Amino acid sequence: MELIIGPRLYSTWSLRPWLVLKRCGADFVTTEIDIYSEAGQIELARISPSRLVPLLKVDGETVWDSMAISVWAAERYPEAKLWPADAHARWLARSAACEMHGGFTALRTHCGMGPDHTMVGPDRSPLPSDPGLERDIRRLVSLFTEMRGRFGAGGPYLFGAWSVPDAFFTPVATRFRHFQVDLADFGDDGTAQAYCDVLLAQPDFLEWAAEALR
Repeated sequence: MELIIGPRLYSTWSLRPWLVLKRCGADFVTTEIDIYSEAGQIELARISPSRLVPLLKVDGETVWDSMAISVWAAERYPEAKLWPADAHARWLARSAACEMHGGFTALRTHCGMGPDHTMVGPDRSPLPSDPGLERDIRRLVSLFTEMRGRFGAGGPYLFGAWSVPDAFFTPVATRFRHFQVDLADFGDDGTAQAYCDVLLAQPDFLEWAAEALR
């Protein structure tokens, strides 16, 4: 099984399924493609139906898109419990992950990762001023606070135990850290920041970050 990703420093889409597969204990190799180079684009055109990363090559098939790979992993590794067991929590966990997958455009636009936007390290950037960005951050604070309050009794993650939404929100935590976002300015009572701190300390993410900085 092979997971094909973009550069670890920049490709937040690649980080998500990598975290999911690690959580499953899957036996996979990771191949990194420089998607910003001409050679990388030629390779993507050859191997990727969407010409995007990530891609999972398994059992003679190519599964593309971070959400599709996560759904595949939940089916292949049911023992990993990638979605909450409680039905109501599971419905909302899927809603939260899909909202992250398809939304928060202003956050992606104004707080992206690039050569000067490393996931870890001493260099930080000031938060851009944008009404859409403020709405996105307030929505994330509200989402984190509500889900932690309703479903977080079983552990430190969004729905207690680690689940797919935690993989999808880990890049958000890295953006908040890099851009020095004080979530209290956006209505946080400390719950959202504590959740982000947990994501940034998660061992699999720390392994990814260490590899990214090599």
